Amino acid sequence: MAWQFTSRFRRHAFGWRSDLPIKRIKEALKELKQAARQDPVDAADGAVKLIERLSPALERVDSSSGALGSALYKAISELTTLIIKAKVPESVRQKWMERLWKALQEDEMPYIECLADYWGELCVTSELASSWADRFLPIVQQAWSSSDRSSYTLEITPCLSSMLSAGRYIEIVELLKQAPFAWWDYRRWGVKALCSLGQHKEAIEYAQSNMGINDPKTEIAVACEAILLELGQLDEAYAQYAFEANQKTTNLATFRAIVKKYPHKPVKAILCDLASLEPGSEGKWFAAAKSVEEFDLAVSWIRQSPADPKTLSRAARDYAVKQPEFALEAGLAALHWISRGYGYEITGADVLEAYKALMNAGEAAGLEDGSVKNQILELMSRLKSNDQFVMKVLSPYLT
Repeated sequence: MAWQFTSRFRRHAFGWRSDLPIKRIKEALKELKQAARQDPVDAADGAVKLIERLSPALERVDSSSGALGSALYKAISELTTLIIKAKVPESVRQKWMERLWKALQEDEMPYIECLADYWGELCVTSELASSWADRFLPIVQQAWSSSDRSSYTLEITPCLSSMLSAGRYIEIVELLKQAPFAWWDYRRWGVKALCSLGQHKEAIEYAQSNMGINDPKTEIAVACEAILLELGQLDEAYAQYAFEANQKTTNLATFRAIVKKYPHKPVKAILCDLASLEPGSEGKWFAAAKSVEEFDLAVSWIRQSPADPKTLSRAARDYAVKQPEFALEAGLAALHWISRGYGYEITGADVLEAYKALMNAGEAAGLEDGSVKNQILELMSRLKSNDQFVMKVLSPYLT
């Protein structure tokens, strides 16, 4: 089949900007997934062809932002799925594997190194996986027995992945004893092997053994948490790993991830546990508490520790009518923390937004304008700050 992406993924096809190649990668994935509905085998062959072309085409692209790396990681995951699902004779799959191995060897940047993690799965059959393991094993053993302790070979990860898929679990554990360094990138395969042997307690101990300062503690926590969850030991998983394993880009996302995994835990208990991790920073969980309508808890936190003023102002605006008492607390807290210097790129508009929300909340609560204004003035008078920014913005409205 003639693929549209082949003309777009030529050697040095892209310059240093990453936005266009990311767009082209998404387009190629869409093309292949659409083709897979009609002909999964042809689509799988196309996926192999795209993987072969990725590194040469992207050699000159600046990947320092991390956006390209994320796009490639997701792309490799989806491409390998297409290849794995295709039902083909072992001889055809072996040819695909040879082409993919060549692509990995020529991946200089590297851009497709995560392909090695899927090696055993790509083999599909345990027989093919075992044959690749036998091919890699002597090279790995030689590298690890070398007098050069920093010796590394590309075959390590695909070897361990192949052995896992071939069911050679005990061999993995024994092989890892020869590794010159107990890196997590190696130990994770031992953890999987021990779990496959039914030795879950040993797997957790092995995951946590020899942990160095550079080990990815979150990844290790994710692995250990998954083991306990699979065993149905929810309380143990929550107590030991939930907070480390579910860290997301925002506090609200972290909270929601934990709630989703541990539906048996009361959400208020989860919130309190999260807040207790960093005494003095409880306010950063305000949005999480608000999202599940734990208003009293949210208010108690923003009274004692900082929260993002813009988040507080939005809460005051959104709840001005349906929860006016809460909105008043949020609005006053927004002004309080702005006056204390918190918030990113705060402008007069942010102050006015909080003020407007406060007045709307006061009206909904049946308070007179003067009463709300007096609360603002009282708040400002209590602040031990020389910054008069908030008062300068609000003075025309408070007279």
